Amino acid sequence: MRGRSELSNPTQIRTRRQLVTAMAMVCGSLSVGVSLSGQSQDLAKQDMKEAPAKPENLHRTSLHQETEIKAAPHRIYEALLSSKEFATFSGMPAEIDPKVGGAFSMFGGLIVGVTVELVPDKRIVQAWRPAAWEPGVFSSARFELKPQGGGTVVVLDHTGFPEGKFDSLDFGWHSHYWEPLKKFLA
Repeated sequence: MRGRSELSNPTQIRTRRQLVTAMAMVCGSLSVGVSLSGQSQDLAKQDMKEAPAKPENLHRTSLHQETEIKAAPHRIYEALLSSKEFATFSGMPAEIDPKVGGAFSMFGGLIVGVTVELVPDKRIVQAWRPAAWEPGVFSSARFELKPQGGGTVVVLDHTGFPEGKFDSLDFGWHSHYWEPLKKFLA
């Protein structure tokens, strides 16, 4: 069993138990928030509506996606961790503290969490959750950035989300992350 001092360095988190423990430890620091006008927030919520779950995906609690982006890993890494760049490519407010243990709030506060692990230009791991989920429920979003030719393959492994959310999340990653990011970095 690892001691508390070993968990104080989130870059060394490797097991699911350690990830859950680290999320619990940093959740108290999750105080980042972005306020939108009522009208803007209503539009944002409409745009990010959940797709109904297909019966075959109802019990899935993880997803794997790979997408090619014509940009260097460094550019993608920076865009995912920069408040200004994320807000620009997503078209919605974002506040991102780009360090391990740093809180983030994206899409005008609809997605919040804490960065758990960073390997510059290679990996980002976040304790990630839509604000509408039950309090304290987090999933893990792991982005691997793999150089390929003149671009990068982004490998996303999103795990630990509640049953019934697969189809909505699968759609959301494509429409709210990958498509706008590709246009932004083109």
